[in-house]
Amino acid sequence: MSDQTPLPTLPVTFRPGRTRAILLTAGVAIFLVISGIAMLLEQLGPGERLSFVITGALIFWALAQLARVKVVADETGVTVVNIASKRHLAWAEILQVNLRPGDPWVFLNLSDGTSLPALGIQPGIAKEHAIADAKTLRALAEAHSMRDLP
Repeated sequence: MSDQTPLPTLPVTFRPGRTRAILLTAGVAIFLVISGIAMLLEQLGPGERLSFVITGALIFWALAQLARVKVVADETGVTVVNIASKRHLAWAEILQVNLRPGDPWVFLNLSDGTSLPALGIQPGIAKEHAIADAKTLRALAEAHSMRDLP
């Protein structure tokens, strides 16, 4: 390992904790406010009240989908959970872990020539934490690729 990042015990989950907390808190608050408004407006009928509650629930669901992103590393490889997709990669498939200045999240360069965004490590609110997570994932990928060499 080039940067001597200590390897954590597997499995390990990387996720944007502060961003997740903000999204889920905002989702609950929005749901409660919209539902509260529906109950306080006396001129609304039952169907209209229900449509308010459903709208609040849909907004919460959308924010919860944004908050579900994560990267899970275990002995078999890495599972990347993004907003609308989930993909498991064997360690051998990961050639490089990148988080360059200005990148919104980590990108995994794969052996098939493609690049996979890993939204579970993003420097938005907690830049230092994301950099540390990216270094840890990079060190894990390097250690496992060396282990898999003949």
